[in-house]
Amino acid sequence: MLAKFDERLRALIAALYPDERRRPGYAKLAAQIRDSTGGTISATYLWELATGKKRNLTLEQLDVLAEFFGVPPEYFFDDEAAERVNAQLKLASALRDARVRNLALRADGLSPQTLDALLTMVNEARRIQRLPEVETPDEAEPGA
Repeated sequence: MLAKFDERLRALIAALYPDERRRPGYAKLAAQIRDSTGGTISATYLWELATGKKRNLTLEQLDVLAEFFGVPPEYFFDDEAAERVNAQLKLASALRDARVRNLALRADGLSPQTLDALLTMVNEARRIQRLPEVETPDEAEPGA
C-alpha cells in the first residue's frame, strides 16, 4: 500500500523547498508541521518515513502530512492521485521562474493558431536543447 510513500514524501519536501541549501532539516520540518497543523510527527520518525526505514503510520499522521503539504491523503498510496498532484507541482515549480510566468502572461489573449505556433517553437527549442518532451494531459493538439 505505501510502497512509494518515501519517494512521494521526499518529492513533496523538494517541491515545497526546491533550493536544497535552504531546505530545512527534519527537526525544523517537524516543528513547521506541528505549528501549521497542530499534529505531531517527530523529526526522527519523519526522517524514517522519508528514507523508507518506516512505513507504519496512522491515519492521523497521514492526514497531518497531507494537510501540511496541501495534498489529498490518497497522494501517498494512489498512483492516479499522485500523478495529478505531481503534474500540479511541476506546473507550480515552473511558474516560480519569472520568465516562464512572463511568457504565460504575454501569451494570454493570443489566437489559438498563434498559441499553437508558440507551442511548436517551444517544443522545437526543447528538442534542440535535448530536453525531454513535456506531456500535459490538457494540451490540445496543434490545429485541433
